[in-house]
Amino acid sequence: MTSREDQLSSWLEKVLGITAPPITPASSDASFRRYFRVPVDDYTLIVMDAPPSHENCEPFIHAARVFADAGLHVPRVLEQDLQQGFLLLSDLGSTTYLAAMQSGETDVNALYGDAYLALVKLQLTSRDGEFPPYDEALLTRELQLFPDWYVARHLQVELSSEQQESLQTTFDLLNRNILGQPQVYVHRDYHSRNLMVYEPNPGILDFQDAVFGAITYDLVSLLKDAYVKWEEEQILDWAIRYWQAARKAGLPVASDFADFYRDFEWMGVQRHLKVLGIFARLYHRDGKDGYLRDMPLVMHHLYSACTRYSELRPLVKLLDQLQGKQPVVGYTF
Repeated sequence: MTSREDQLSSWLEKVLGITAPPITPASSDASFRRYFRVPVDDYTLIVMDAPPSHENCEPFIHAARVFADAGLHVPRVLEQDLQQGFLLLSDLGSTTYLAAMQSGETDVNALYGDAYLALVKLQLTSRDGEFPPYDEALLTRELQLFPDWYVARHLQVELSSEQQESLQTTFDLLNRNILGQPQVYVHRDYHSRNLMVYEPNPGILDFQDAVFGAITYDLVSLLKDAYVKWEEEQILDWAIRYWQAARKAGLPVASDFADFYRDFEWMGVQRHLKVLGIFARLYHRDGKDGYLRDMPLVMHHLYSACTRYSELRPLVKLLDQLQGKQPVVGYTF
């Protein structure tokens, strides 16, 4: 074991009263956090390893409390050691939405119905000041990942001054729309790898980056997932069902579905640009190449949204210009 794992084992011995508790990898994510499963009698627990030099456990603990108070099914924090960066959590199982769908033995409509109704439940409890604002500065930092990491680093393309100006104009348009949307609690990564098939369904993970932002953001994450593709008719059906449930619950969504869906798609464009930058950064900076295979689907989402709106045609033009460039690792969209 590494010295870090020795520390973790010693901490578990202390909090569980078990000598040399056996641990097995449970999952990992795009950050420095790691998760291990620990057997205790006839059940299991999850231990989070979040090195303090890279990660802060406090946002996770805070979001877990807020989401649980909203009636969502999230891991309970059973023990914590913030100085070492360890959390002991209840276990929500190992079956993600993605794994359940890949098995082909699940009712997809039931899963996604549970997921968007959980969003409504969370959003209804929203209040300003509980989470950091998803403000223009943060939105812009995220958008900048696209030119910095996807274009410059991954495609090795230097944008002309005209292209840079066009991209900035698009960024400004997106930000104005997004900041004008109703603001609620935002999970920020609400998709098939972070939703667990469990009772009550869904179990929800990876919420430590929660913010106060646009009401459409989490629905975009769910329905325009980077890891599973749905036909547009299916996306529309679920979006309408969420919109109807949100209106019935009194959430401040647009009264006309066409206006709501436009907000949904423009929010998606921001997210897709950001995700392309993040996936490129994960490969080039962190050596994680598994996300490269997910880039084509993200680009598909981006193109399909942008081509529907005249205001976003300059971004389509830029994407077309970039399409002829050969990425460093041979990926093409």
